[in-house]
Amino acid sequence: MPDNPQDVIEVENADASGAALILCEHASARIPAEYGGLGLTDEAASSHAAWDPGARDLALHLMRCLDGTLVASTVSRLVYDCNRPPEAASAMPETSELIDVPGNVGLTQAQRDARTQAIYRPFCDGVAAQIAARDIRAQPTALITVHSFTPVYYGAARDTEIGVLHDADTALADAVLKAGEKLSHRVIHRNRPYGPEDSVTHSLQIHGIAHGLPNVMIEVRNDLLQTPGQIAGVGDELCAMIRPALIHLGLQTQGAAHA
Repeated sequence: MPDNPQDVIEVENADASGAALILCEHASARIPAEYGGLGLTDEAASSHAAWDPGARDLALHLMRCLDGTLVASTVSRLVYDCNRPPEAASAMPETSELIDVPGNVGLTQAQRDARTQAIYRPFCDGVAAQIAARDIRAQPTALITVHSFTPVYYGAARDTEIGVLHDADTALADAVLKAGEKLSHRVIHRNRPYGPEDSVTHSLQIHGIAHGLPNVMIEVRNDLLQTPGQIAGVGDELCAMIRPALIHLGLQTQGAAHA
């Protein structure tokens, strides 16, 4: 994570030679001091409502495996969810699943604008800078966003283990799912546990589709990411899905990434 707590994004391996530009919008549960903890209990502030447990470490594993670049938010999604546009209520939610967020109740437009400028804009600018640098290098790029999800949501158990999500552009997701057919022990689904109808593809739209980049969102059930060994195992499985997909789409050659 950044040494300076004022930094709201983390960028790793900016000079990567691989095609993968990896985003992790929900990498951290950190609530900067000026937000007064959002009025949350300690339990709520560290729960899956505040961040995606295991997602950052998984994203780092993928970054190393694919020789990619990582851009991650270092602020809790309850302060600002960088996978939501500023006009969305869910960008600064008053409630997340069963958790009330007192510090987000009754925000003025000025307060919402201030958070947008402090957290969302720097994240978007950071991603745009990486895309621009890759364009200058004429480097093929695929946008991959990495998330985790809770095994039980509103009291209902989820059987999906790995979700491969897409919006209008299905090319990369199709290729990842095809490669995933070899992982017969895994429960892998398209657009589950979420899909475009759940307003979760904002980053794919503005950072991927708008720039003409192949794109995919990866969701992993967080009970599979509880230890470093689990994260490495799932990370290797995802690499075995993503690497051939990138090669299939002509974004990198067989030897361009390494385990």
